[in-house]
Amino acid sequence: QVQLVESGGGLVQPGGSLRLSCAASGNILLFRVMGWYRQAPGKQRDLVASIAQIGTTNYADFVKGRFTISRDNAKNTVYLQMDSLRPEDTAVYYCNAANTIRGYWGQGTQVTVSS
Repeated sequence: QVQLVESGGGLVQPGGSLRLSCAASGNILLFRVMGWYRQAPGKQRDLVASIAQIGTTNYADFVKGRFTISRDNAKNTVYLQMDSLRPEDTAVYYCNAANTIRGYWGQGTQVTVSS
């Protein structure tokens, strides 16, 4: 059973930065794609950024130029560096890992951007 554990969330002021981590229980290169999603209260869960098995990255328009997804294969960990944070970035952020059969979710980590 694959387990994904997110960490790094918290409270930050507008304009600040946070780095989220997603530690997987297995080899992340076995997944076709890994990504970060977010869900604000009363809203749907949206894709924020993803990184494919071959390393290709993809970003939602609302985070382009501010967020960066990366991975450390040796640590089986995917990161989301979030800079220039805005109040509208406030949400629970979830890590997702997908192979050809199914996807897996972490428990989520809360990010709150407020002064």
